[in-house]
Amino acid sequence: MQEGAILITGGAGYIGSHTVRLLSSQRRKIVVLDNLVYGHRDAIIDDQVEFVKGEVGDKELLKELFSRHAFAAVVHFAAYAYVGESVQNPLKYYRNNTSEPLALLDTMQDFGCKVFVFSSTCATYGVPEVVPINENTVQSPINAYGRSKLMLEWILADCETAWGLRSACLRYFNASGCAEDGRIGEDHDPETHLIPRVLMALTGEAGPVEIFGTDYPTPDGTCIRDYIHVNDLATAHAKALDYLQTGGASLRVNLGTGKGVSVREIISAVEAVTGQSVPVIEGQRRAGDPAQLVADPSLASDILGWRAEHLDILQTVRSAWSWMNGPTKGRYSS
Repeated sequence: MQEGAILITGGAGYIGSHTVRLLSSQRRKIVVLDNLVYGHRDAIIDDQVEFVKGEVGDKELLKELFSRHAFAAVVHFAAYAYVGESVQNPLKYYRNNTSEPLALLDTMQDFGCKVFVFSSTCATYGVPEVVPINENTVQSPINAYGRSKLMLEWILADCETAWGLRSACLRYFNASGCAEDGRIGEDHDPETHLIPRVLMALTGEAGPVEIFGTDYPTPDGTCIRDYIHVNDLATAHAKALDYLQTGGASLRVNLGTGKGVSVREIISAVEAVTGQSVPVIEGQRRAGDPAQLVADPSLASDILGWRAEHLDILQTVRSAWSWMNGPTKGRYSS
């Protein structure tokens, strides 16, 4: 592992804050850049981490930060991630997720920083014909969110050809869970992730859970997804950093458990953890929802030596429930 500070964009968000916490615990010097549109200042709990409020596309701010810190690497989380919104307002997503990072890459080139870990997504695959999904699956996204992420993957590859940037594109499946000690967690507004949404139905923060489709060709008729714990995602970023900083070649890998869990199974897990009955409404399918999205994570294992450790969905649900019942009740003050 090389010395030098690491710039983490979007580090006050859900996955970013868990990764910041892990990297900081490894005694790495971290600078977080976040505009706090969706992130939370309170999610940065280590006083040793420098926090800067600002935009990824602000060239003057970036120049000042790179001049002061001589960053050895960048970990890029900053993005909008609401699929439905991306369909209704695609330009917002192309501007923020694809265009704004160009200023960051420009600045990296100017300062000779050539290590980039990118928070990508399985949404770049679209609706796959074969499950589980490996990295040879055709990337054919069906919404602006997935396309905006895929475009940045392409840009990173072009930057490698042009000036030697090495990148790790980490394609997440369904991020889930919270820190086991309840100090940081998942706080989105609006909340669209299934596990916290089901828990919010129990706390009264939201109405009954709607199951979008009960007639899929799956064992219980509901959609199946691969729920990867946020701490496992954080570990993957740390391993990707070490890999690139010690000379590893660019890579694109899936991050998942390799195990699918249905919507009904998530609801059952919540009921088992909480001892409460979840109010449910059975609705129609949503357009574009594949029956199954499950990762083949073997390439990440082969290259990075990374495997998901949180394989018990009850453990994942329990960590989310602990966060929602902790001192902050699953909500940051900021």
